[in-house]
Amino acid sequence: MERKVMIDQAKVRVLLLENIHPDAVSRLEAAGYQVESVAGALDEAELVERIPGVRLLGIRSKSRVTAKVLAAADSLVAIGAFCIGTDQIDLAGASQAGIAVFNAPFSNTRSVVELALAEIIAMTRRLTEKNNLMHQGIWDKAANGSHEVRGRRLGIVGYGNIGTQLSVLAENLGMRVSFYDTADKLALGNAQRCSTMDELLAGSDVVTLHVDGRPGNAGFFGAEQFAKMRPGTLFLNLSRGIVVDHASLRDALVSGHLAGAAVDVFPTEPKGRGDEFRSELRGLPNVILTPHIGGSTEEAQSDIGDFVATKLVNFVQEGNTTLSVNLPSVALPASTDMSRVIHVHLNMPGVLAQVNSILAEHQVNVEGQLLSTRGEYGYLITDISGSYSDDVLEQLRGMSQTVRLRVLSNE
Repeated sequence: MERKVMIDQAKVRVLLLENIHPDAVSRLEAAGYQVESVAGALDEAELVERIPGVRLLGIRSKSRVTAKVLAAADSLVAIGAFCIGTDQIDLAGASQAGIAVFNAPFSNTRSVVELALAEIIAMTRRLTEKNNLMHQGIWDKAANGSHEVRGRRLGIVGYGNIGTQLSVLAENLGMRVSFYDTADKLALGNAQRCSTMDELLAGSDVVTLHVDGRPGNAGFFGAEQFAKMRPGTLFLNLSRGIVVDHASLRDALVSGHLAGAAVDVFPTEPKGRGDEFRSELRGLPNVILTPHIGGSTEEAQSDIGDFVATKLVNFVQEGNTTLSVNLPSVALPASTDMSRVIHVHLNMPGVLAQVNSILAEHQVNVEGQLLSTRGEYGYLITDISGSYSDDVLEQLRGMSQTVRLRVLSNE
């Protein structure tokens, strides 16, 4: 729970890790925040040491916000994941502490999709092998093994933001599309939904993974799945490194069962730029290896930087949680002459009545109020006019259901 009544914008400390785009820095500094940028990721011990006094933390995919980090975070109010995934953050622990988490679920979608399409075409035409031969001085103009993507079947595992956009653009190239998702998803265009992943694997010329990194997905694609794919299939993983057994992928490639693969994410990745990359897949022909750059375009990183930074600023200044990953979504228009009470609480009956009873007891006038719940937690914004005593805050803070209390003042 947080005792501070008013956030002094000039003293909001922000820690940004992993080369977050300068647009994010500019947005946060424009709000009056003190921003520190770190080029690489920090391990748990380093982050535990750096996190005290930090109000806003920005990370990408390599820094892990664990329970130990959250325990050391004495001032943290929000975490910005400047990427799509949030599996590197202890979301349950953040919710228990009343810390909001925001990500960028849409900003780099196009960049990932374009990389997937480029790699599908490159492997289908065997461009990587032709390129290597040319650099060795060998002129091999044969068409053997080179194909058009038109008419080939693309199987998409995971039909979310990336999977659906890839589906549409692949159809525009003349590909036929099948998809499999554990959730009930609406098929776009002429895409065909598969009832099982086995059905998708058996009927696809190209299989691409676009799933999240939840623990249950670790190692779910391995030797059994590769064996069920057609001989000569191409395979892509631009999602999470932990979902694929790379030893089994190597076996499928070396045996010739798979004709090629493109991999952008790995179970273990180097900590920083220039560090040695180790993988069972190095040196294999018609295998494209990229250093986790699916969303690494100037356009995507700029969009992500501005999008997530704006969410963080809106949360600090207005308490709005629109598109929060872990807290209920609440947005109340800002008022210039009122104090705003932010109450994160356990989702139990009677909380709203209890809050309003405390305010009424102290003759506090409520000008606006909005409550939303999600799972175990509720999020309440209350705008009040006029003065109020510290007793009001102490009673709200003392409620057994209270997780965290913040008060924003525009006076």
